[in-house]
Amino acid sequence: MSGNQLSVHVEGLGLFGPGLTGWSQARAVLRGEQDWVEATVQLPAPDALPPAERRRVGLALKLAMAVGFDAVRNAACDPASLATVFSSTGSDCDNCHQILQTLASEDRAVSPTRFHNSVHNMPAGYWSIATACMAPSTSLCAYDATFAAGLLEAATQAACHARPTLLIACDSSYPEPLSAQRPIPHAMGVGLVLTPQRTARSLATLTLSLTTTEPPDGLPDAALEALRVAVPAARSLPLLSALAQGQAARVVLENLSGANLAVEVTL
Repeated sequence: MSGNQLSVHVEGLGLFGPGLTGWSQARAVLRGEQDWVEATVQLPAPDALPPAERRRVGLALKLAMAVGFDAVRNAACDPASLATVFSSTGSDCDNCHQILQTLASEDRAVSPTRFHNSVHNMPAGYWSIATACMAPSTSLCAYDATFAAGLLEAATQAACHARPTLLIACDSSYPEPLSAQRPIPHAMGVGLVLTPQRTARSLATLTLSLTTTEPPDGLPDAALEALRVAVPAARSLPLLSALAQGQAARVVLENLSGANLAVEVTL
């Protein structure tokens, strides 16, 4: 860390979304080696959870687990050793809908499981159960800037506390009528394993700074650009595209209050 810049290193990535099934397949799409074809999100079962816990979870948690384990597997590291940052604009949107529907009915008794899953840091709790991780964890949201806020937080944690940190940024869709007020058409999540020191497994170095003069970068592919704009977690796609191509780049990500997040990618 120096001046107004903050540097960390990427050791593993995970990505699940519509037509994006794990980092290995998604990387080929972001390189332009495969066309992106919109399709229903395909997620692995959260087998790391005990059966009783597995039965209680919905799409939001399955997505967070999928991208987290994809990133950890690609980094070849122990998830129990990683501090975590969970970033989501709405966490479990379906569970929120179900609770509100219950409260609007004559029988207003909310089930303990739904109440338990309603807190914003729900994914962090299940992740700690699945991985036996006792490292620090932070959960946050920042509306459309949720990915940039999560990346900045995870990088700060990694650099300041000198420990590897896993970022898991995920979004899912609200059912109607909330969907009309907060339209997020697809579920999508991204995971990054960040380290304070460069190692033999480092894929790239990210140097972060704030910029008040540069707008967020888009994508040349019209379909992927529409996805980037539609889903907060998909604001990560310009950065993921640079990492997939394995080239040095400068990427500006949407952030809050006119101070966007500039990321210099070096190999």
